[in-house]
Amino acid sequence: MERKEWPLWEVFVRSRNGLDHKHCGSVHAPDAKLALQVARDVYTRRQEGVSLWVVQADHIVASDPDAKPELFDPAEDKIYRHPTFYQLPDEVNHM
Repeated sequence: MERKEWPLWEVFVRSRNGLDHKHCGSVHAPDAKLALQVARDVYTRRQEGVSLWVVQADHIVASDPDAKPELFDPAEDKIYRHPTFYQLPDEVNHM
């Protein structure tokens, strides 16, 4: 009998409200519902998280590291995108 591998799911956990989800690992599961359950059991055993995301690994599209100049260098000549381009009022002291 042929053994079929379950798809790989990437797991992201948000540890507290207001924080970003962070990639914490991967699980194998046949569907998204079971992937969430397995991820909960594996990565939040001690109640470390308030939210979980699971994404099937073959649905993730990533940039090519060799394409960095084409993707990111054009932004370097746009100084208005940097916070140093703007003057903050004196009342704004928490930035």
